[in-house]
Amino acid sequence: MLFIYSMFILNVDYHKINIMKPTESHTVPELLTPIRLQEYGVGIFNAVQTKSALKKALKKQYITVNDVIATTATFVNGGECIELSISKEVATKKKLHFQLQVLFEDDYLAVIHKPAGIVVSGNSFKTIANALPQNIKESNLPDATTPQPVHRLDFATTGILLVGKTSSGIRALNKIFENREIKKTYYAVAIGEIKNRGKITLEVDGKKSQSNYTLCESVPSEKFGKLNLVKLEPETGRRHQLRKHLSYIGNPILGDKEYGIENLILYGKGLYLHAYSLKFIHPITNEEVYLTDDFPQSFKKIFIQLK
Repeated sequence: MLFIYSMFILNVDYHKINIMKPTESHTVPELLTPIRLQEYGVGIFNAVQTKSALKKALKKQYITVNDVIATTATFVNGGECIELSISKEVATKKKLHFQLQVLFEDDYLAVIHKPAGIVVSGNSFKTIANALPQNIKESNLPDATTPQPVHRLDFATTGILLVGKTSSGIRALNKIFENREIKKTYYAVAIGEIKNRGKITLEVDGKKSQSNYTLCESVPSEKFGKLNLVKLEPETGRRHQLRKHLSYIGNPILGDKEYGIENLILYGKGLYLHAYSLKFIHPITNEEVYLTDDFPQSFKKIFIQLK
């Protein structure tokens, strides 16, 4: 696939909404087994898109199941009517116009290229999550919902990002991540002498973590000694795992200001870490999906084999 840096078009649309008590309803389809509402309910309401937002709504008693206030202990079996009622006036609704490159899309999910310099989600207005509705086609399925990312990439990391477009799709994608049924491949430019391959098992935030790496190409560098193109296959998904692991073995990622070696930090050129591919079984069609996001030009300038 061709790699194209996303163009920034930052714009805001304002729409007045005069609703004192907005309510959304959802009828649970037939289920094979009962499921906890806080797991099932992710993505079924436009106003409550994430797991954390759903838990907050449950704690604030905004959600009922068959007219009974739901809790984090509530299960659904199929056939129930779930309602969300938020008692507050929404003054404005803002839209973020930020052009994204869409690599793949069907009615259930989409895959986009995440550029550097923008967060995936969070409290900021300028996020990938807020830009998705303006870039992703609306699903035609009955449980279509606002598209949302189902995993994260760091602010400075580029590459492939998976997005859910339906309530059932989002739940299924969350499940394959939890069960580690998705294979992620990254590439980084690492500094210094490095072995041809290795396994790093340093704990991250007190949790077991594992990253496997393979050296693909090395080039001499006057400033850094050697620059290495390293293929990274994480077995776990801890925060900053790859950056911490490479720093731990003495080969920090080029441009890493947080985990780099003080006199070998490259400033102003970004972080040379790229999420290259995702491989998984499509949770709805059961077909194998393998998608890639080509290398940034910054990588291609260093390594001949990428040109």
